[in-house]
Amino acid sequence: MSAVPFSVEPLAAYLRAQGLAGSEAVQVVPLSGGQSNPTFRVTVGENAYVLRKKPAGVLAPSAHAIDREYRVMNALQGTDVPVPRMRVYCEDDSIVGTPFYLMDFLQGRVFMDPALPGMEPAERSAIYREMGRVMAALHSIDLAAVGLGDYGRTGRYVERQIDRWSRQCRALSVPLDPAMLALMEWLPTHLPEGDETTLVHGDYRIDNLVFHPTEPRVIGVLDWELSTLGHPLADLAYHCMAWNVPPTLWRGMGGLDLPALGIPTEAQYLADYVAATGREVQGHWSFYMAYNLFRMAAILYGIAQRAADGSAASADAEETGRKAGPLARLGWEWAQRHAL
Repeated sequence: MSAVPFSVEPLAAYLRAQGLAGSEAVQVVPLSGGQSNPTFRVTVGENAYVLRKKPAGVLAPSAHAIDREYRVMNALQGTDVPVPRMRVYCEDDSIVGTPFYLMDFLQGRVFMDPALPGMEPAERSAIYREMGRVMAALHSIDLAAVGLGDYGRTGRYVERQIDRWSRQCRALSVPLDPAMLALMEWLPTHLPEGDETTLVHGDYRIDNLVFHPTEPRVIGVLDWELSTLGHPLADLAYHCMAWNVPPTLWRGMGGLDLPALGIPTEAQYLADYVAATGREVQGHWSFYMAYNLFRMAAILYGIAQRAADGSAASADAEETGRKAGPLARLGWEWAQRHAL
């Protein structure tokens, strides 16, 4: 485990000034996960917090927006979307080297594998019901009531995303799979009619949820870095990629015997979402799935480019980047299904 990249004493003094620490020793250890923004567990006596900070160095203006993470989780306090209690946001670079925020540490379970190995079917079923309930609640948040009406642009979310990722891909020097090129042409010409804007998480998946230590209950939704105002079905389809991507390719469970596992089929899961929100998902589902596979492929092509340039932070970046093509081909299969 890497060392803590800042002196603990200025942080301890800051916590004391904020009333979050007394005379107790302050201990800081790095946490895994949250790769984009360095994350640490801060222990003060019997209290435990999570510190999330910007990385050091020169950053793109919109990247590593921990102020947005803090804002959205603070706004969701007391709603049907469970989030950690937010403690403080600090812009003073002199404390830990960059701006940071502090929230309560959640003692619970994080599941990395969507197939939930080692569980009984009834346990898996309850976990998935709860995960779907929270997503429906997220897309039902009254933006004005919680002060998030200006949290992002309203309308044309998917169109803007397709344009953004297409431009990024065209700027790369790594070769793009023909399916990726086909998606870049097909998606802008098949945008669904109608539009809707809700709060979207942007990265809603099982390993970004903290469950109660023993109950099938979400106690915290984490990693809001990609959250904004957007189209709820785009957010839902991203989450549902897990049903359609095989575990050998990405974090998925495509091809597994879901009834035997006690995990709802995608159709059952979507039916529960429709019942909870009144929002219809049929008609354009294949478009939103194709769009999300395109988006994920675009992200992985960016990783492949960094691996080719020798600037990737992760040791497995080259292997990860090789998954972009298969994801694009899977996305093109969904696009052709939509056209039928």
